[in-house]
Amino acid sequence: MTLSVVPCPVREQWDAAVNGQQGHPMQLWGWGETKAAHNWSVDRVLVQDTAGELVGSAQILVRKLPFPFRSLAYLPRGPQAAAGREREVQDAVVLYVKAAHKSVALSMEPDWDADSTPAVQLAGAGWKRSESTILIPRTLILDLTQTEDELLGAMAKKTRQYIRKSGREALEYRAVTAAELPQCLAVYKETARRANFGIHADGYYLDIFNNLGEGSPVYAAFDGDTVVSFLWLAASDATAFELYGGMTDAGSQLRANFSLKWLAIQEMKARGITRYDFNGLLNDGVSKFKFGFASHENMLAGTWDKGLSPLYPVFAKALPLGRKRIRKVRGLLKR
Repeated sequence: MTLSVVPCPVREQWDAAVNGQQGHPMQLWGWGETKAAHNWSVDRVLVQDTAGELVGSAQILVRKLPFPFRSLAYLPRGPQAAAGREREVQDAVVLYVKAAHKSVALSMEPDWDADSTPAVQLAGAGWKRSESTILIPRTLILDLTQTEDELLGAMAKKTRQYIRKSGREALEYRAVTAAELPQCLAVYKETARRANFGIHADGYYLDIFNNLGEGSPVYAAFDGDTVVSFLWLAASDATAFELYGGMTDAGSQLRANFSLKWLAIQEMKARGITRYDFNGLLNDGVSKFKFGFASHENMLAGTWDKGLSPLYPVFAKALPLGRKRIRKVRGLLKR
């Protein structure tokens, strides 16, 4: 069946399409608005069948590249597609991107399990696995359809102990207001200096908060009026996704991050969200902390590229070197 690709200029219609197919928060309108304000352009398209019924959707981010590559198209945690029709939706989006943007490639990081049928079929459909990963595929996703007792039961014993212990401290755990965001960003800067990782300017994070609205909840542990730990999420109707977090030395001593994460999980469950994604696992202390919340891990499909130009082989060879060089400043594909 032939599918048509139609741009969607209306926020309410777009978010309804994403949420109607259990889409990821990085596919919501507000996420695209934020990226569009920070060196990307955004193109949102609905994929329909001949009867005009919605089959899929894709929020495509486009980044200009030096001549002769024109641009790179990027699909974070998308597309959305009706079950069993993922291949058709991918093909339709590829043809659209090639015609509308003349990009050298479309890079896709779908929100699919690595062993799912659409993920397994990617190689046979002409996609190439890429090592230029933006979103880490190895992660931990909690099933929030479980009861709180079941979620607690799957945690490490020490994690449960620290949740109880930090919950007894004289700390307040709650959602952050817009006026309190600068405190969270100050804690984030302190965390970044301590752990030696790069961050954006404040305006980027404020744009996320404002553009996503209720889709970007931020929770914090307060010692009086002072933020000692925070956790920042993006959330669609189906999936909560951890974006940023940090804590002060005082927050670390009080183990505030344990009760704070448990609060975020409870709040997302109360919203009716069914998946809570911890956003990546590495071999580091942060991942060790995450592992305490469940006895399993998840592997998503990873990063896949579809060459759309005869120049793609040259681009694919140059990209890893270019990314390494650009990371020293802002990062070409920095989330």
